[in-house]
Amino acid sequence: MATIEAICISKKKGMVKKATSVATFKAGFGIIDDAHAGKWHRQVSLLAGESIDTVKEKLPTLKDGAFAENIITRDLDLSSVSVGDSLQIGTDIILEITQIGKKCHNDGCIIKKATGDCIMPKEGIFAKVIQGGTAQANDSIVLN
Repeated sequence: MATIEAICISKKKGMVKKATSVATFKAGFGIIDDAHAGKWHRQVSLLAGESIDTVKEKLPTLKDGAFAENIITRDLDLSSVSVGDSLQIGTDIILEITQIGKKCHNDGCIIKKATGDCIMPKEGIFAKVIQGGTAQANDSIVLN
């Protein structure tokens, strides 16, 4: 079963996100208290824990949220999702995939500078919240 490994938020854009024990997702908005929430198409970002593990081989001190990701998944093949697909978290939350990948910062992020590559531009998944609720680590996440 695919699960959420961590949920991370930050108060300001451009900051490393930090893991939170519980997060509230609001329909049409995103995660309450996260800087990327709002009325746009990238309310929530997701990265596969397996991809982060690969980066940790070069940067073992990497913390959850270092890529500014909101949700770290485990055992979910994010490479198989397409724009328009939906993900269900637990019994209540529904996310709609709106974008895959994103342009990297002009000068590259700290991770790219340290490792020569960054996974977010290729593997980052972005979504908007269709149905809200609360979530935490170890909740199920399913591609619908």
